[in-house]
Amino acid sequence: MNETAYIVAAWLGTFGSVAAYAAWIIRRGRRASEVVAEQDRRWM
Repeated sequence: MNETAYIVAAWLGTFGSVAAYAAWIIRRGRRASEVVAEQDRRWM
């Protein structure tokens, strides 16, 4: 593997991790919005 392949793999790993974390946060927020009563939702 040459240096370019390592750099591309690192960038893909970084962006993949960030995308997976963002998806997890969004799913977690949607689940939380189902549990919290409507009058207690300060973000709405």
